[in-house]
Amino acid sequence: MAGLMRINLRSFMTNTDTRNASPNLTRIIVATVISNGFVAYDFTVYGFSAAIIGRLFFPAHDAASSLLLSLATFGAGFVMRPIGAVLIGRHADRRGREAGMRLSIGLMAAGTWMIACLPTHAAIGAGATVLIVFARLLQGLAAGGEIGPASALLMESVAYERRCFIVSWRGASQGAAACVAALVGACTSALLSPAELAQWGWRVPFVIGGLIAPLGWFLRRAPGAPASPSRPTRTPLAIVLREHARPLVCGMLMMAAPSASIYIAVLYMPSYLTHTLHRPATISLAIASLSGLVILVVTPLVALAADRLGSRKTLQYASLAAALATVYPAFHALTQGAPDELALAIILLYVALALNNAGAGSVLMLEAFPKHRRAASLAVIYTFGVVIFGGFSPLAVAWLIGATGNAMTPAWYLLAANCVTLFALSRFPERPASARRASA
Repeated sequence: MAGLMRINLRSFMTNTDTRNASPNLTRIIVATVISNGFVAYDFTVYGFSAAIIGRLFFPAHDAASSLLLSLATFGAGFVMRPIGAVLIGRHADRRGREAGMRLSIGLMAAGTWMIACLPTHAAIGAGATVLIVFARLLQGLAAGGEIGPASALLMESVAYERRCFIVSWRGASQGAAACVAALVGACTSALLSPAELAQWGWRVPFVIGGLIAPLGWFLRRAPGAPASPSRPTRTPLAIVLREHARPLVCGMLMMAAPSASIYIAVLYMPSYLTHTLHRPATISLAIASLSGLVILVVTPLVALAADRLGSRKTLQYASLAAALATVYPAFHALTQGAPDELALAIILLYVALALNNAGAGSVLMLEAFPKHRRAASLAVIYTFGVVIFGGFSPLAVAWLIGATGNAMTPAWYLLAANCVTLFALSRFPERPASARRASA
């Protein structure tokens, strides 16, 4: 991924006015993207281990109940995201983008190592359940403050003509994180016996994430970041809400489709295919891994096209329309017993259509706010949107499937989420191009 980034960045630097770019632009972008991917990996790897964690930390009378409790803990991490968004986002707006990002990776590392080292319920009883919930809350606090500072730093490091492309690598890094997390899960499932997985193998993905944390911290100490916003004074949250109510509310609603799609079509998909459709676990994790790879490749390509258009909304409208047209046929084919190869193609097609606008979407939102409020505002939009529409979506979908017996439930959830985002996008205030350029 870093090699591909260096090639694209060299091309972009030779064709773009770099008067507003920092002397260490490439290092800043690579450091931000890689460390953001590490934070995303640490947070999402829990989703791929939900089934076995449910058995070890949430023992219940049946496997379905244990899975639901584990997914509830996965969702609990999102409860802390809004708090992290406000605290870490405002810290980044006052002290600098990299200061906020270093704080987030430190908190994420602490939560990840806790999970990696925790004794199970069989060893210490209910204390294990309490501690793993606390670790997830700590990870949620860290993840909540990550997106805003990272996206603001990337956008403020480059000229106007390449904002979407550069910011898109933050979203692409999350695809890479999902890909790596799924690959690690698939490898441990394939190489270890069920007894070895239950005894120690489930800890391997978390240990890998914990070992990566020092590298992420080091990268974030890279010099040469853009200067901190010129207004370091505190702004009461009530004033921000009053002055920017429309972009904040519309932005949160715009998060419905991308957050529901990533958490259902990518992170929940292994559990859905395994427990609901009874497909092999290794194939399910391979699908999740390839979905992450699709996000990594497609997101920057769509962002390159978005930079050439006058409106940030054009390609987002096209993607939403395509996702709405494909989601029902996709899940219908899955539930009707489509072969594994066709199931793979169906899921990857939906992912490519629904999760390709991290660049244009994030830039549209960032450009709606003054520089000294960008990091906190985007963090609030992202985290509240994800909490409302994404974080608990695996739990909601799993519960509804169990209550109704309808395996098409994910399709209906995604259809509704895409409709909400389409409406919010039409209402989101987009500034004229001249005003957006002036705010660089």
